[in-house]
Amino acid sequence: MKTSTTNTAAPARKTMMVAGYTNERPHFPDLGNITEAREKRFLLDFCSEIAAARSRADLSRALRNGLKRIPSAGGFVVQQVQNDQTTTNFIYDESLETVDAALVRELATAKLPLRDGLQDRVLQSEIPLLFSVNTEIARGNDAPYLRIWKKAGINIVTGTALRTGDHQHGILWLGVADIDIPLLQGISAHVSIAMSNIIAHEELVRREREAAFLHAFSRDIAAIRTKADLQSAISHVLHNVLNIRLAVIRTIDEDGATLSPYLFDESMVGDQVEWFRSLIARKIDIHHPLSALVLQNDGPVVFNVSEEAAKGDEEPIVRFWESLGMEQAFGVPLRMGDTNIGTLWLLTNDVNMPVLNSICAQISIAISNMLANGKILAYKQQLENGSDYLREQIKTIYNFSGIVGSGAQMQKVYRLITQVAASSSTVLLTGETGTGKELIARAIHNASPRKNRLMVKVNCAALPPHLIESELFGHEKGAFTGAIDRRIGKFELAANSTLFLDEIGEMPLELQVKLLRVLQERELERVGGKATIKVDVRIIAATNRNLEAEVRAGRFRADLFYRLNVFPIHLPPLRERVEDIEPLANAFITKFSKHIGKRISGISAKVLKELKSYHWPGNVRELEHQVERAILLSEDATIREVHLPDRTRPENDDALPSAAFPQTLEQIEKSYIIEVLKRCGGKISGVGGAAEALEIPGTTLHSKMKKLGILKADYFNI
Repeated sequence: MKTSTTNTAAPARKTMMVAGYTNERPHFPDLGNITEAREKRFLLDFCSEIAAARSRADLSRALRNGLKRIPSAGGFVVQQVQNDQTTTNFIYDESLETVDAALVRELATAKLPLRDGLQDRVLQSEIPLLFSVNTEIARGNDAPYLRIWKKAGINIVTGTALRTGDHQHGILWLGVADIDIPLLQGISAHVSIAMSNIIAHEELVRREREAAFLHAFSRDIAAIRTKADLQSAISHVLHNVLNIRLAVIRTIDEDGATLSPYLFDESMVGDQVEWFRSLIARKIDIHHPLSALVLQNDGPVVFNVSEEAAKGDEEPIVRFWESLGMEQAFGVPLRMGDTNIGTLWLLTNDVNMPVLNSICAQISIAISNMLANGKILAYKQQLENGSDYLREQIKTIYNFSGIVGSGAQMQKVYRLITQVAASSSTVLLTGETGTGKELIARAIHNASPRKNRLMVKVNCAALPPHLIESELFGHEKGAFTGAIDRRIGKFELAANSTLFLDEIGEMPLELQVKLLRVLQERELERVGGKATIKVDVRIIAATNRNLEAEVRAGRFRADLFYRLNVFPIHLPPLRERVEDIEPLANAFITKFSKHIGKRISGISAKVLKELKSYHWPGNVRELEHQVERAILLSEDATIREVHLPDRTRPENDDALPSAAFPQTLEQIEKSYIIEVLKRCGGKISGVGGAAEALEIPGTTLHSKMKKLGILKADYFNI
C-alpha cells in the first residue's frame, strides 16, 4: 500500500492506491474538487448525527446516511475485535442482504479469525488500507466476507482500524475505490468514539440485566420448597443470563465419597438421551479425575474436550461431550464455606465466569438447605415411625395382662429372666406357637438397663424375603425399584435398645449371613449404601422350630445358631403347666369382659375340667381365643360351655395307650390347623380367616400348611 503527495504550492492531500492501480485520482471524484471547508462541513454534519447514536441501529443509520453523500461508496461493515483473537459483526449495511441474505445473516452471527491476512493487516496499520477483492480471492484467501463483496460487485474495499487511544475496537470496511485519507480517518474517529460508547452502554445494560436476573434468582431461591422448583429456577437463570443450559448437578452422599445425580436437564442432549441417562445413573467417586479436579478448585474449571479426548483415557463422559460437538465443558464446585457439597456441569463453548460464580454460590446455598431439610424430614419421619411403632407395641402389650403362671415350669423361666435381664447378652426364646415368647421378651427388656427406650420387634416370617433386608438394615434412596426415600432400618431404630427377632427360624439363608455379620461386628450398611453404621443393639430372638434340627437339615446356619444360642430360655407348652390354666382363664375373662361389655364372674367346674383336660396345641393363645368366644356365647354371668375341638384329653389319660394320642407335635398342629380352617370356611387369610383366628400372619400359615402337607381336600368338602 502506498501514499503520495503533490509537489505544488497547495497543501498536500493524501490519496490511496491499490496494487495494480497506477493512476492517482483525486478524492471523491463524483463530487469534484471538494474544498477543505466542505470536507469540514461534511465531518461536522456526520459528527452531529454520529454523536446522537445510542445503539447499534442508530450508528448503522447514521453511517448509512453519511455514506450516501459519497456516491462511490458500495456498503459498509463494522467488525468488533474480541478477546479470543476473533472478530464478530457489530453493524452492517442491510442493503448487502439483497446479494445473499442467508450468507450475510450467517456472517452477522459468526466468529471470524482475526489473523486472516486482511483484518490483522488493517489493525496493524496506522492508515486506511485498500484491497482488491479479486486479487485477494486469486491469492487463495477464503475469508467468507470476500464472497459477499464480490457478489455485490464491490471490487475495491477500504479497511480502517477503529481505535480510541491504544484500545482497538474493530474495523470499518467500506466498499469504496477512492477516498481522501484525512476524511476517512475523520469518519473512522467518529465511528470509533460512537462504537466505544455503545459498547460501554451495552455492557452497562448487560450488567444491569444480569444484576436484575441474579436478584430475581435470589428471590426465587428463597421461595424454593421442592427439587422441581430448584431445577426450574436454575434452568431459567442459566438460560436467560448466560444463554446456556444445565447439564447435571451431582451431590456428595452421606458417605462423603460418592457423587450421586441430583438435578439434570435432558433437553440439551438432542437424540443422545439414552446415553445421557446411562451416564447420569452412574455413581461417581469423589476421586474420579474430572470431579476431583473440580472439587479441588476455588472456581469453575474449563475442560477442552479435544485435549481431554487426546489423553486416551477412554473416559465415557468425554466421549459423550465429543458426540455433542462440544469444544469445552465447565465444571463448578458447589460448596458451603469450606465444605464441598457437589459439582455442577455445563456444556457450552463460552460462559460469563463472574456471573457463573454468583449463580453457583446461590445454588450451593439452595441445595445445602434442601439437603438439610431432607434430613430434618427424614428425622421427623423416623420420630413419627417410632411413635406409631410405640403405639402399636403398647396395643400389643395390652393384649396380655402380664405374665400369668406360678407353676414350677414358669418359676424356672422367671429365674432365667432375672439372671439375664441386666446384661446385654443375646437371648434365644424357644417354644411352641402361642406360649408367650414376645411377652417374655418384653419382660427381659423391661427389667434391663435399656428399659427406657423402645423395644423394636421384627416378625421374620411376616415379610417377603426380598424386603426383610430393607426392614432390618434400612435402604438408601434409589437402592431398588420403589425406594423413593431413604429409610431407617429396625437395627438403627433399636439403637441402645432391644431388637426382638420373632420367628427367626423363617429367615432366608442369604440374609442369615448378613445378620451374622451385624451380630459379630456390631455394624451394618443400608441397602444401596456404602457408609458403615455402628449399632449398639441387644438381640432377643424367638422361634417355634427346633433350630438344631434345622441346622442339621441345612436350613439354618450353624454359626448363626451358635451366635444366637448364648442364653436359651425354653417356654413350656400349656399342657405341661395345667396348674396355670385356671389363673390364665380368669385373667382373660377380666380382660374380655371389659372390652365386650359383659359381666362374667367365673367359670363353671365342668368347663374348667374340660379346659384342663384339653391338649392345647395352640397353647396360651388358643386358650385366650376360646375364653373370648365363650364370653361372647355366654348367656349369664358364668361360663358354662366351651366349644373345644374334638381332641379333649380323657380324665384318666395314663390308662390309655399312647396310640390314643397324636404321635407327634406336628400331627397335633396339623389337626388343629385343619379344624380351624374348617371353622373358618376354608378362608386362610384376611378378616375372619384362619390366620386371624390363630393370630399368625397369612404367609406363616401358608408355609406351615405347605410344611405339614395340608391340602384343600382336608378342610373343604369337594
